[in-house]
Amino acid sequence: MVIFNDRQEAGNVLAGKLQPLKPRLKNPIVLGIPRGGVPIGFIVAKALECPLDTIVLRKLPIPHNPEAGFGAVTLDKIAILNEKLLSEINLSKPQVDRIIDNVYKEVLRRNNVYRRDKSFPSLDGRSVILTDDGLATGYTMLAAIEFSKRKGAAEIIAAVPVAHREAYNLVEKEADEVIVLHTSDFPYFAVASFYREFSDMPDEEVIAYLAREK
Repeated sequence: MVIFNDRQEAGNVLAGKLQPLKPRLKNPIVLGIPRGGVPIGFIVAKALECPLDTIVLRKLPIPHNPEAGFGAVTLDKIAILNEKLLSEINLSKPQVDRIIDNVYKEVLRRNNVYRRDKSFPSLDGRSVILTDDGLATGYTMLAAIEFSKRKGAAEIIAAVPVAHREAYNLVEKEADEVIVLHTSDFPYFAVASFYREFSDMPDEEVIAYLAREK
């Protein structure tokens, strides 16, 4: 079911939902989850008149089904795992550790490419708005929330255009607030199916959005 033409349209609608929160936010910052959460975060940050940055983490792919994931790993190499799914797919601990190590290399590569010599921003006492283009399992967003908590965020708002109901319920337990434009209960859920245009974003496009924020 197509709801949005592209990420830009989704970002505009999402920004409209977030704008009423602006008066109560504390030194807010928007952190876009690469890659698709960055263009959406760019629009939200402009609407809230606050900085945009990126929070680099990655899904941990299931070996025989890499589009699906069993968790995510953060920039400080903390893995948030879907233990129930792990028990069903019978991955051994050495297999899981190997996947985490491989994915973490990509996390470091992306962070270096996107951030260059810039350090991760201070989140102490701030309202943090985490953006992505959708929640399928919710574990990537969950990892972003946990990372933001460890960095001292005072308030965490997860903001996405679309989400599966189970992912929404998972994230709602950990975030202070969740803003979602559309939730779905269908067993088969693909974020791309809600967008008319959902092309893969190269690193260069992410860097361009981050540069435009300056």
